[in-house]
Amino acid sequence: MINYELGGKVAVITGGASGIGKACAHTMARSGADVSIWDLDQSALDTTLDELKQYGHRVHTAVVDVSDSTAVDDAMQSVLDELGRVDIAVANAGIGGETATSGDYSDEGWRKVIGVNLDGVMYTQRAAIRAMKKSGGGSVVNMASILGQVGFPMSSAYVAAKHGVVGMTKSAAWEHAADNIRVNSVGPGFILTPLLEKSLDRATLDFLGSQHACNRLGTPEEVAELVAWLASDAASFVTGTYYAVDGGFLAK
Repeated sequence: MINYELGGKVAVITGGASGIGKACAHTMARSGADVSIWDLDQSALDTTLDELKQYGHRVHTAVVDVSDSTAVDDAMQSVLDELGRVDIAVANAGIGGETATSGDYSDEGWRKVIGVNLDGVMYTQRAAIRAMKKSGGGSVVNMASILGQVGFPMSSAYVAAKHGVVGMTKSAAWEHAADNIRVNSVGPGFILTPLLEKSLDRATLDFLGSQHACNRLGTPEEVAELVAWLASDAASFVTGTYYAVDGGFLAK
């Protein structure tokens, strides 16, 4: 396993107690970082906290609804208070949302998806940038999706949010390069997370896997490796860019 040499850095990961976020927490802690994991599920946070102890670094947890800007700001301040700085932020928390055509999509369903998947990323990015400016810079990684590049039926809110994340990332990268803050986005393909496995039957999972050139679903750990590299000093000349980790899906 690769060590991304994150010793002395503090990483904040939203949605950090399951799936891709949890894999990011493990990869970064394994590489020497102190980590702060945010999630809505206290039980999952406790379980992940126990797992991360094996690496011997500090772990901070917070129950946070990222669609609430005040909650995000308060949680980021608690990271500064307890861990002293913020060097890395992974705005990963997200939901799938309502499945409906654009003509039938409900107001409530739209607001919920945009609130978490776009507003929540913006609030996390904003709070992280403010914290990073205090310590001389850092790296923000925003979790987009392959659906930040292409459309997908019955998912207009999700697709809109992820396209928005890609655009917001590019703007922030230009705005804060002078602050020594890099901002990039990552576009996972269909990843076998606990949420996906729980909500879809085997036939549907197999179909989604077949949509990649690699003819399988991705794993959270494969996404986490890319995120950790973007967070590391090895990516010092990388900002404002969208990176797909999609088994060739977008190469069609």
